[in-house]
Amino acid sequence: MYLAVPIIIYACERLARTLRSRVRTVKKLKVAVRPDPASILSLHFSKPQGFSYTSGQYIFIKCAAVSPFQWHPFSITSAPEDDYVSVHIKTLGDWTKELKNVCPSPTEGKTEILRAEYDRDSAISNPSFPKVLIDGPYGAPAQDYKQYDVVLLVGLGIGATPMISIIKDIINNMKRLNGDIESGDPGGVGASASFRTRQAYFYWVTREQGSFEWFRGVLDEVATADEKGVIELHNHCSSVYEDGDARSALIAMLQSLNFAKHGVDVVAGTRVKTHFGRPDWRKVYKRIALRHVGQRVGVFYCGEPVLTEKLRSLAKDFSTDTNTRFEFHSEKF
Repeated sequence: MYLAVPIIIYACERLARTLRSRVRTVKKLKVAVRPDPASILSLHFSKPQGFSYTSGQYIFIKCAAVSPFQWHPFSITSAPEDDYVSVHIKTLGDWTKELKNVCPSPTEGKTEILRAEYDRDSAISNPSFPKVLIDGPYGAPAQDYKQYDVVLLVGLGIGATPMISIIKDIINNMKRLNGDIESGDPGGVGASASFRTRQAYFYWVTREQGSFEWFRGVLDEVATADEKGVIELHNHCSSVYEDGDARSALIAMLQSLNFAKHGVDVVAGTRVKTHFGRPDWRKVYKRIALRHVGQRVGVFYCGEPVLTEKLRSLAKDFSTDTNTRFEFHSEKF
């Protein structure tokens, strides 16, 4: 008797998810397998009819070729205005590794972009691509970033995925507010008028140098399009000795020379200069507090729990000791 209610609720939730995933026709547009040390699988889908979401949200994905019953959550990396839905998946567990295996593999040592389209029931052009179902979107703490004039976005490793969607959305809204682009959505003007975020600080910390390749296109786009400096981009490679250390002086010198001459970072291959070592989070908070006196700053963190307590504690300290109020939000990735 005591087990009946939770079992019924669980069964109803599973049934509802299955029905929702079958109502929408999803065409898979692109699969990219990146065989770098931090092996990443990126999936791009055409946006199903009636599918709308907010940056920071996530979807559930099921691939029957891997498991007919398992659904797994992944943050959306595309922006709401994109005509596709994308996710980036790090192959860590058994399910993600098998998903990578059932997708056509690129030539060893290369990153190959493979394309396929399929309808709801069968593959159209390439039957070797597995059928994938999605369910969502679902809410997450990061979607509340629009409530703040200033946001501090922190991604640890693959935890950068929801932040990528957010920075793309901020740029799109700022362009609309400046009249640079027009919205096809009748409610677009009102949506941008109510968009509060005017300054964002994005910190991406990862050990693997190859990780920066995941979102190189997005980072370059933001660095180029953000003429007013709305978003500060900070990439940190934590496997290299921190800035100022004699052991990393040579590579830092070469990096600075190349960046000054060509505007491209030799470490990440992007227009965003990479910093070595981990950020000094106290200095990060202090600088933001001094620049935004009297304002509310939303701090959003996604990644392993190792940084959660430190960032939360600093948010409390600086909210108490300064006139800037930091509000901390986190999700475990």
